[in-house]
Amino acid sequence: MPSSLSFLTMRMLLFFLLSFFHLRACHSSPSMQPLCNDEESHALLQFKESLVINESASSYSSACPKVASWKVDGESGDCCSWEGVECDRDSGHVIGLDLSSSCLHGSIDSNSSLFHLVQLRRLNLADNDFNNSKIPSEIRNLPRLFDLNLSITGFTGQIPAEILELSKLVSLDLGLNSLKLQKPGLQHLVEALTNLEVLHLSEVNISAKVPQVMTNLSSLSSLFLRDCGLQGEFPMGIFQLPNLRFLNIRYNPHLTGYLPEFQLGNQLEKLLLARTSFSGQLPGSLGNLKSMKEFDVAGCYFSGVIPSSLGNLTKLNYLDLSSNVFFGKIPRSVVNLLQLTDLSLSSNNFSSGTLHWLCNLTKLNYVDLAQTNSYGEIPSCLGNLTQLTELNLDANELTGQIPSWIGNKTQLISLDLGDNKLHGPISESIFWLPNLEILDLEENLFSGTVEFGLLKSRSLVSFQLSGNNLSVIGNHNDSAALPKIQILGLGGCNLSGEFPTFLHGQNHLEFVELGGNKIEGHIPTWFMNLGTETLWHLDLRGNLLTGFEQSVDILPWNNLRNLRLSFNKLDGALPIPPHSTIIYIVSDNRLNGEIPPAICNLTSLVILQLSNNNLSGKLPQCLGNISNTASVLDLRNNTFSGDIPEAFSSGCTLRAIDFSQNQLEGKIPKSLANCTKLEILNIEQNKITDVFPSWLGILPKLRVLILRSNRLHGVIGKPKANFEFQRLQIVDLSGNCFLGKLPLEYFRNWTGMKTIYKEHPLYMQVDASFQLPRYRMTLNFDYSMTMTNKGVVTKYEKIQEFLTAIDLSSNRFEGGIPDALGDLKELYLLNLSNNFLTGRIPPSLSNLKGLEALDLSQNKLSGEIPVQLAQLTFLAVFNVSHNLLSGPIPRGNQFETFDSTSFDADSGLCGKPLSKKCGSGEDSLPAPKEDEGSGSPLEFGWTVVVIGYASGLVTGAILGCVMNTRKYEWQVKNYFVSWQHKGQYLKTRLRA
Repeated sequence: MPSSLSFLTMRMLLFFLLSFFHLRACHSSPSMQPLCNDEESHALLQFKESLVINESASSYSSACPKVASWKVDGESGDCCSWEGVECDRDSGHVIGLDLSSSCLHGSIDSNSSLFHLVQLRRLNLADNDFNNSKIPSEIRNLPRLFDLNLSITGFTGQIPAEILELSKLVSLDLGLNSLKLQKPGLQHLVEALTNLEVLHLSEVNISAKVPQVMTNLSSLSSLFLRDCGLQGEFPMGIFQLPNLRFLNIRYNPHLTGYLPEFQLGNQLEKLLLARTSFSGQLPGSLGNLKSMKEFDVAGCYFSGVIPSSLGNLTKLNYLDLSSNVFFGKIPRSVVNLLQLTDLSLSSNNFSSGTLHWLCNLTKLNYVDLAQTNSYGEIPSCLGNLTQLTELNLDANELTGQIPSWIGNKTQLISLDLGDNKLHGPISESIFWLPNLEILDLEENLFSGTVEFGLLKSRSLVSFQLSGNNLSVIGNHNDSAALPKIQILGLGGCNLSGEFPTFLHGQNHLEFVELGGNKIEGHIPTWFMNLGTETLWHLDLRGNLLTGFEQSVDILPWNNLRNLRLSFNKLDGALPIPPHSTIIYIVSDNRLNGEIPPAICNLTSLVILQLSNNNLSGKLPQCLGNISNTASVLDLRNNTFSGDIPEAFSSGCTLRAIDFSQNQLEGKIPKSLANCTKLEILNIEQNKITDVFPSWLGILPKLRVLILRSNRLHGVIGKPKANFEFQRLQIVDLSGNCFLGKLPLEYFRNWTGMKTIYKEHPLYMQVDASFQLPRYRMTLNFDYSMTMTNKGVVTKYEKIQEFLTAIDLSSNRFEGGIPDALGDLKELYLLNLSNNFLTGRIPPSLSNLKGLEALDLSQNKLSGEIPVQLAQLTFLAVFNVSHNLLSGPIPRGNQFETFDSTSFDADSGLCGKPLSKKCGSGEDSLPAPKEDEGSGSPLEFGWTVVVIGYASGLVTGAILGCVMNTRKYEWQVKNYFVSWQHKGQYLKTRLRA
């Protein structure tokens, strides 16, 4: 009995001990887990030894070198206790490795011991630097992986096909690397990894369509494909995936798509579509996304009215609808978005309104309502936004003074009130805000004096006051106490005398705007030594500067992108900017000598404008180097001589060429046919001896052709194909010696004068832009020209998009005016004066309903003035003087406004406004009835710069040319031509 009891007792004790150890095993600390496998421990140490610890290898502030604590001896000898290592509780195998932000630097190759850890299920190496190595194909040796994160690791090259063998993957993040996913592509990856819940490939070069098969990933909850080069239309079904919560496809400009109707219960929390080509309207069902916290469609093509249901998204904290085509009122329901911290509605077409609705959104810290048609004073209730750190109300119609509460916003980092109608003095308290980094008050009506030395905010990096009625004063003693400014805008701030000495010591300058002042003398050496590695924008135009104190071969600012020195008194040789320069404008100075060959090394140039100087010599052959990058080449109004070089290669990117008002000779170079992007060519007022350059007709985008006042001759003839000059809108061949009949077949080709393309902005221009790490700069360079308009030579500082004109005056054309001219229905200006045209004025000209000026004077036209011309209700100038016309002058509409000079020296004409009455008893023929237009379809912005001939003041003796035996002598009117740029710099932004 005792023995049986003892046996039973022992069994019970054993059972208790086993249960106890099992319980401890289930709930033990790591020290009680099975020890790490020796082979895996050795593999981890080998992996550690293959890399070095470098603090710069990780970008996050929380980074720490986790592998530094890995040791093989002592209490920490078990790899399962090492930081970042996770082991299976039963087997001891390493199943997880998290070395994210561990400051690891080096390469991972196919021999890496990492791939010996075949039991791995989770691998996170994010935020390290693996030195541009490729992802090894041996990744296939980790078939149990279901979580792989290699983001921000410096891997490069094609993502290996072997990654598709990891069929258990639930989460894959390869984003923010210089990787490609092309062979295999995105479709192959999605077809292979059907269990994916998280797919993050941001900044991976995919360059393909988003495959339709992705709509089958029913488990997908997070999809990040930002900046991947995606193309085509985004599958709408992805928005409807049942578990999708986070979608980021921002910065894919060639990706199109539309928003679907959203059903109740949709779980989307983040929807980020910014800088794609999504379009259409925001659906009313947007209000069903009750879980939405971030909604970003900035820089897309959405239009229409913003639905009031947006106010249903009460969890929203980030909303960016900027840079779209929304119109109508900003919906009142926005006041319901009480959790908003970031709000941007800028750059849309909203109806005008005040800003009082903002006052309810008290959690806002970032507000961007630039260019939203807001008006009125800045509401005082905005002072209740206690968390406000950035306020941008730029480019509105705001009035009044800067509210006093802004001076109390000590947490304010950025304040942009530029381009409004604010007035009054600027309170000094704004300059003392301790955390202020950006202060932009430019282009307002502020007045008074600003002492530069009052800038007390040591954080200030951007300070812009340009375009006000302010006077900025400062002295050399201020420089020591000033903050280190990067962006400085003091254009038109009444700075006078020598170069502002308060800039001494400002060696962090990046953007300097000092144009439109009265700064005189030389640019000092001390300024040339500032910002030699940082300065990228320097605008000194419109001052009284005479040159550089220190003569240098190349200006010293090594990273300069935009240099504008125009409208000064710069003398001597042309200053050469550094190789980095993209925009170089030095027009309207007194520069002389030849163009130095070093100019041709500026192979980044987009705009080169040297006009209105005293430059001379031959054009360098190496201009062809510039033509392969530049869009604008403007050498107008100098004294260049010799031939235009045959320098334009097949890579020519030029869109505007102006060689006018020089002394260039020879022929028009046929290499210009390589400039397939050319839109405007102006060679007027030179000594070019050539026939009509019909070969230019192959240029598909040529819109403006000005060859006025040269030695062009011969018959224009017929085009070889019916597509030549199809885009031509403005052609000026006046003041040459063309012979024969008017070019009927070309008139038929000029479809650009029959139907205007309307995909362009209001004015013909070049947009030159470039990207820097923190800024984007855009310059709008407007094309300009001069033409004889309404009897005077007129300077167009901007050419409106819809302007069409033909000037064939002062040549030796003969024969009749073809009826086909009446087919050019978009024509606004037509000048055929000073030729030898005969026959009748064709009634078909009455089809030119928008015609504003018609000059047929100084010809041999006969017959009556067609009564149908009185239908031209926009005709402001009509000149048929010095012809052989007869019969009554039409009556009605615009013909009631023309004086007798329009009909001088036509002895056969009768009726008003002439004193000669018609024999029939009627003074003139009445106009056919037609509805009068309500106003001109095109308002021209012109400046009269030279008084040209009034009606009949130019006699036939001043015709294009007088032929001699071997050369031509010309007596022509000298026309003043202007090529102006109207540029404005984009606001500098420190916020991405």
